[in-house]
Amino acid sequence: MTEYVSFDRSKKYSLILLGRAAVDLNPVDYNCPLNESTTFKRYLGGSPANIAVGLARLGEKVGFIGKIANDQFGTFLKDYFDKEGIDTSNLTRCPNGPRTGLTFTEIKSPTESSIMMYRIEAADLKLDTSDVDPEYIKQGAALLISGTALSESPSREAALKALFIAGREGIPVIFDIDYRPYSWKGPEEIAVYYSIVASHADIILGSREEYDLTERFCGLDGTDAATAAYWHSKNAKIVIVKHGKEGSTAYTNDGKNYSVRPFPVKLLKSFGGGDGYASAFLYSIFNGKSIDDALEFGSASAAMLVASHACSEDMPTVGAVEKFIAEEKALYGEMVARV
Repeated sequence: MTEYVSFDRSKKYSLILLGRAAVDLNPVDYNCPLNESTTFKRYLGGSPANIAVGLARLGEKVGFIGKIANDQFGTFLKDYFDKEGIDTSNLTRCPNGPRTGLTFTEIKSPTESSIMMYRIEAADLKLDTSDVDPEYIKQGAALLISGTALSESPSREAALKALFIAGREGIPVIFDIDYRPYSWKGPEEIAVYYSIVASHADIILGSREEYDLTERFCGLDGTDAATAAYWHSKNAKIVIVKHGKEGSTAYTNDGKNYSVRPFPVKLLKSFGGGDGYASAFLYSIFNGKSIDDALEFGSASAAMLVASHACSEDMPTVGAVEKFIAEEKALYGEMVARV
């Protein structure tokens, strides 16, 4: 079996993630617009934070580089990470002023959901280069950078410092593009910073829209094959392009590609699946599974997340994902998710 990316499993952490830790407020009253929702349940949120929880639930040792507010929501985030066994030694507090980012989610119908973020002076974007410790990064078998961390200074410089340290130390870099439109000033700024990190990444995960934003200055034709070939010509070994309900494809740097469809589930919401997908896919790659098996495992976790109320709180264990896959195959056939 081909090993596209080599991970040093003797390291203290399977993955160190850098980026956003925030609070999600999900409505308990389903199937109505946000202006009519009255009751919300609080969860840890933020794509890299969710992925960290997902990997911890799957049994991996995880570290996190981030900035949290010096408020009670910041305490909630640290306590949640500690409860999940995620190392918080490099999760630092803002001294004053900046507050924890908030995301209100809307579950308008079984097929229509949206999110509304409050990110002005958000604590996670105050991560500074001084918060990035080279010795800590060396303890990870891989580094994940979330694209949202690139949207403002000083967080973007902190992320780039971590990127260059990982490159110097031969540590694989995973880039989760994680585009949030309300975090950026405009498309040219997005393309500049996304393309810098993508050019150094070993694994890239993104939707078609996210790649189009990243490739604004690359002169590509907007096809998945052109996207994969371009980033393979830089540094990437695995390029994953996600198409939502149409499934996703992983392109490897030996010219092969592997596709997976979503598992059939009754949708509750349209968000959160990507973080479950990423954590389960990366878990599989870390543990030597084939690309096909890793995609299936990721797709299963994603399906479980879009059928549940929470993101972080409902991240599944290995046993739960395996049980879900077995049940789905019993109902729909062995090739239910595989293409």
